Amino acid sequence: MGKRDYYEVLGVDRSVDGSDLKISYRRLAMKYHPDRNQGDSEAEKKFKEAKEAYEILGDAQKRQAYDQFGHAGVQGSAAGGADFSDVFGDMFGDIFGGGRRSSQRVYRGADLQYELEISLEEAVFGTESTIEFPKQTNCEKCEGSGAAPGSNVESCETCGGVGQVRMQQGFFSVQQTCPRCRGKGKTIRVPCDYCRGTGISHDNKKLSVKVPAGVDTGDRIRLSGEGEVGANNGPAGDLYVQMNVRPHELFTRDGNNLLCEAPISFSLAVLGGEIEIPTLNGKVKLKIPAETQTGRLFRLRGKGVKPVRGGAIGDLLCTTIVETPVNLTKAQKELMNKFAADIEKGGDRHSPRSQSWTNNVKIFFDELKFWSD
Repeated sequence: MGKRDYYEVLGVDRSVDGSDLKISYRRLAMKYHPDRNQGDSEAEKKFKEAKEAYEILGDAQKRQAYDQFGHAGVQGSAAGGADFSDVFGDMFGDIFGGGRRSSQRVYRGADLQYELEISLEEAVFGTESTIEFPKQTNCEKCEGSGAAPGSNVESCETCGGVGQVRMQQGFFSVQQTCPRCRGKGKTIRVPCDYCRGTGISHDNKKLSVKVPAGVDTGDRIRLSGEGEVGANNGPAGDLYVQMNVRPHELFTRDGNNLLCEAPISFSLAVLGGEIEIPTLNGKVKLKIPAETQTGRLFRLRGKGVKPVRGGAIGDLLCTTIVETPVNLTKAQKELMNKFAADIEKGGDRHSPRSQSWTNNVKIFFDELKFWSD
């Protein structure tokens, strides 16, 4: 008697998608699994039949060959026998902690983060800095094996090297972590005295980090493979170097612009003139117009920061602060009194903002008195 049609075996039509195909197979595998039907040869036969059908239809290339040529197109591709433990592990691995060979899987190492403090000048122009940080690496003495030099790592006798043992619980066969090797699948009779059999050493590592021009606080540089070592010779994680720019005595950064304040004397504010303004590229002269007030903003184009990802260079925004004279002598105070009296005679001609403010205050109190009455 010839083989049954694989679609018929799984109880699906030929247009079924992969998701529904897998659901149907799992339903049949649960129903006819030998652990639930001990001594039932017919159930075992149906289980093998369903497994064979799924191995063909669950593979895109094999399914295409089967659809075109039938059983002849996949002759020799189907499994020769049923590996119950593999099927069971595939179905329940997510519930019971992984399949039969889960202990042999490799795992990527953890990522690390390092905070690098730099000056504003280093952030703007770029720099190269050496950092030192603790990390886990493969033990150099035993090369990560955990065994002392000259000794060998042996397969666990209890689990046969797979890291798990099977326990029967009613109809179900449950896989658990091997109590002897704790899931590693191997035993070490003579552990390395440096890493104590872990295969891992904890050391400080030095790295040179190239900081590109234009970075700012919060920017990160990823150094691939410089994180923690992975389990079972898995790939190492990454190291993320996060920038922290120290506060500057003169400048504050706002995106690609730099901000600063420039104190100017009372006489310079009144009469005008020139002052020298510091920039990260050297000094420049700034012309102060006559009658400049506190808070006036001057823009020096192209004196800011070039963005790290490219684009136009920012500006330097300079705010003037008119400085009030202090520690005046008696003679200077007399001159100031004469000057103030002379200014006061001119009224709003010399102090338009002051006169406007005084008038607004008078109007405010008049309205307040009106509402109070």
